[in-house]
Amino acid sequence: MSLYLRPSELQEALAALAEAPVTIAAGCTDLFPATEAPALSGPVLDITAIGALRGIVRTAAGWRIGATTSWTEIAGADLPAGFDMLRQAARQVGALQIQNAGTIAGNLCNASPAADGVPPLLALGAEVELASARGTRRLPLAAFLQGPRRTARQADELMVAVHVPAEAGQGASRFLKLGARNSLVISIAMVAVRVAAAEGRATEVALAVGACGPLAVRLPGAEAALHGVSLADLAAALPAAEVAAALAPIDDIRADAAYRVTAADELLRRGLAEVAEALA
Repeated sequence: MSLYLRPSELQEALAALAEAPVTIAAGCTDLFPATEAPALSGPVLDITAIGALRGIVRTAAGWRIGATTSWTEIAGADLPAGFDMLRQAARQVGALQIQNAGTIAGNLCNASPAADGVPPLLALGAEVELASARGTRRLPLAAFLQGPRRTARQADELMVAVHVPAEAGQGASRFLKLGARNSLVISIAMVAVRVAAAEGRATEVALAVGACGPLAVRLPGAEAALHGVSLADLAAALPAAEVAAALAPIDDIRADAAYRVTAADELLRRGLAEVAEALA
């Protein structure tokens, strides 16, 4: 294999992955900063010329977001209100240059606990599609992410798409993020909130929190407690104990664990209040 490979067809890329370990490159907004050398070592597989990996398509089952779709494309996509939280997160992934180059698959495969794209995609019930010369498989995003910088992707696999079910587009949603400043910041806490309602009451609630543990997480206990609650009471009804129990924050230079729990709870309440207002 050549030192640098840039195929235009997916099967070429999968064949290269099957042949020997390579470094997969797309936007490189995470890859280059993590490289402690002037250049990447070993063979590099650049997947940016594979057209099948880019773009957002409506399918019979929902939406397919290609692996190399940029955050700028996601921010400007014509998607229903359930995706507003993902578009809002896309506008906060670094600076505009990062949003233009960075890809959704890169954000997920980097597996940072503070990855902006993860809480909205968890709240959308997203699945990732992995392909190799052996075949394809899909698994929930929560199963794909296994810890800080760890995923379920095998060495010969390539993430080719993110899939979101049709029902996730319903309702209204918000993404909120807390950091030491307004932009270009690693989060202290971030949340994604999605609510569908009928007759003034919540019929579906999806809550996810990032940067408050080794993995971003959904909050099934809190979601269940809010089912059927009136929109007017939604924010106040959030069970603080369920929020705290779902998180595993650490003390670090940005904030201590107790502050992170308090911040996540407050952000969730603000998100729920904003969504309730949008649905009223």
